[in-house]
Amino acid sequence: MTGTALVYDEEMMGYRLLWDDPECAIEVPERLSSSYKRLQDYDLVNRCIQLPVREATEEEIRLVHSPEYLDVVKSTQSMDVDELKKTSQKYTAAYFHQNSYRCAKLSLGGTLQLIDAVMSGDAQNGMALIRPPGHHSQRSESNGFCVFNNVAVAAEYAKSKYNVQRILIVDWDVHHGQGIQYIFEDDPSVLYFSWHRYEHGSFWPNLRESDYDFIGKGRGTGFNINLPWNQTGMGNADYIAGFFHVLLPLAFEFNPELVLVSAGYDSGIGDPEGHMHATPECFSHLTHMLMHLAGGKLCMILEGGYHLRSLSESVSMTVRTLLRDPVPRLSGEMTPCFSALESIQNARHVHSPYWKCLLHDETRLVEEISTKGSSAPEPLHADASAVDEFLENHMKKILHPTPPITTLVVAPVENTLALPEGAQLEECAVTTDQAINGISVFNQDQLNESLLNSVSKMLPALEKLVSRKARNCITSSPNASLSAAIAVQEGLRLGSERVFCITIGDVNMKPEITNDGKTLCLTVSGDNMLETPLQYQTFLKWEELSPHEGSSFFYALFRFLLPLAYSYQPDLIVLAVESKRSIGTKDIALLTSLLQGLADGAVLAVVTETEKEILEVLSNVLINRAPMFFGPYKPPAAECIQDLAQELAVMQTNWRMLQCLAK
Repeated sequence: MTGTALVYDEEMMGYRLLWDDPECAIEVPERLSSSYKRLQDYDLVNRCIQLPVREATEEEIRLVHSPEYLDVVKSTQSMDVDELKKTSQKYTAAYFHQNSYRCAKLSLGGTLQLIDAVMSGDAQNGMALIRPPGHHSQRSESNGFCVFNNVAVAAEYAKSKYNVQRILIVDWDVHHGQGIQYIFEDDPSVLYFSWHRYEHGSFWPNLRESDYDFIGKGRGTGFNINLPWNQTGMGNADYIAGFFHVLLPLAFEFNPELVLVSAGYDSGIGDPEGHMHATPECFSHLTHMLMHLAGGKLCMILEGGYHLRSLSESVSMTVRTLLRDPVPRLSGEMTPCFSALESIQNARHVHSPYWKCLLHDETRLVEEISTKGSSAPEPLHADASAVDEFLENHMKKILHPTPPITTLVVAPVENTLALPEGAQLEECAVTTDQAINGISVFNQDQLNESLLNSVSKMLPALEKLVSRKARNCITSSPNASLSAAIAVQEGLRLGSERVFCITIGDVNMKPEITNDGKTLCLTVSGDNMLETPLQYQTFLKWEELSPHEGSSFFYALFRFLLPLAYSYQPDLIVLAVESKRSIGTKDIALLTSLLQGLADGAVLAVVTETEKEILEVLSNVLINRAPMFFGPYKPPAAECIQDLAQELAVMQTNWRMLQCLAK
């Protein structure tokens, strides 16, 4: 399964508001045309598999909606303007047009076309640019511009047609998708996550059941996750922290077979509804993380988004990531605000009885929710032209040409017979003298001909990586940690400003650690090797005793390793894999794949030369042509969580993305 599907039909622009209603006036046809035009500007449309749109059948609509409601929507086709207005006023923030029924059937039908393409293997993932949206629509009523609940019907459709047992729905629209919550609140086969502007219930849809403590009903208790935002101005750090500390640990434990995203971009910068501050590349990072679930079966379905430039740029960044382009670096300081931490803490607390990965959380409930602490940035929404100007400059800063080489491989020919198509074997080498000069600061007793040979071949490849002629690189070495230490030193010499070095297994040599922040080093091992962690040198004790029964390493990734990496924001990542290691091959593959969301994907993986399987697996991960299944998963043991908590207690003082508690 490869390729990204795109659903779009300009006929869905064939309806609009016919009377004066300030609440509904922002939902305009140009939401679709501007998004599609921006995809064309970036030459993304031609790279997608373009799916034809069809009408949904009445039988498909009735998977979620009542026959009586369906009859009401059908009847709008023959109404005059006064009748349309009266019918619309029976619902909340809704409006009908003579073409609403036709467009709503196309919107839902296009969504189901995307489900068919992904579930049948004709595409790996995709995006449905559709209108009207759906996540507010309920079984028997229109709500919030929504007619049929596209995502809810898609979930029921996937369950009935493809026998999908576990579906994750991620709703990143700025409004709570109460329609989806109501439909699935007692259904344990659907895990629903929504973050939304809430402000203590004062923001639309003004529902008490949008708060963190509404977690589902009956058999579905624990499968409804609300992360309410109680202040405006939430930015990239808040959104990423919400994923790391709430959604992703639960999603990986849930282990879905399909991921559906209610992709509303009114949660982005400049939107007149959201008043939030997330920039377009934030949605690239969110998408990249979700691509590691369900074997990559990921369907994005458009919901809200009302500033046309912000919407179109965010849609484009999402599609770029689905197409496996490099993920741009995330802008802004990686410090979640106090209000976000309060909401995260409460969400983790109320779900801890229902999820084993949270079972040993020592959280307390924040009973008096405040908005104190770090002040949020002033949202950029009042002046639409100022938003346009900001985004014009911002996109030029974050978007860079894709390196001509995706993956360089530096390894003996006999170790590269199973390399994936597209990986480029690097054969050039510097002289032995140059290699010796490059490692002169290290213990000369550790040098031998084999090590010098591997280093001499690694250095030219590293230069291509730092100069962005290659996106990433994998190399073998008789001494992975020493070669990685050399690579860190050489990367700094070549101009990298921040290098994140991760060593998995026993360390033979560490990079030289200075206190200037140019290097951050992390060791992952089954034995604790550091008495006390330092700001730029730390340790993760984690051991998978029976990885064939499932791995719990995902918890350490989202609770510690990735928050640390996102706090540091490196421009080069060096990963060393030694033979004596405490985590499995799939754990290392998942780590490597997720790290490509940082440093524009500039990852150098150094693998001990005896580990041919690791070399092959990481080559497939780095070439990024097809997904892999990283599971099965199991919850972490209590002792692992306790060991991690000790490290977190020290490190989160300096690295605020590690925090998930409001203190």
